[in-house]
Amino acid sequence: MSDLPVYMVVNLHITDAGDYHQYEKGFFPLLKKYDGEFLTFDDSAVTFEGDLPRSGRMILFTFPSETQARAWYADVDYQELSEHRRTGTRLEFLSMVRGLPQR
Repeated sequence: MSDLPVYMVVNLHITDAGDYHQYEKGFFPLLKKYDGEFLTFDDSAVTFEGDLPRSGRMILFTFPSETQARAWYADVDYQELSEHRRTGTRLEFLSMVRGLPQR
């Protein structure tokens, strides 16, 4: 694992706004706990090319390192909180993309 930044890319469909709102309320403090930074979300992302255009919500956030991203995901409090995401959304993917070293 390296000290390079990583980017989290999420695609989901909100199926229960109440459950998802509970997830959102707890998400940001846990993100900050691991020095994460929320970048953006979009409910109508545009696909220029590809076989599977994305629908639903696209979310981007980042961590300073893979170690911090993995610790965030493994955090018992996050796993407990994520039950609200699991019951309030249909998750397409939650993917980690590793950043490149500075040139």
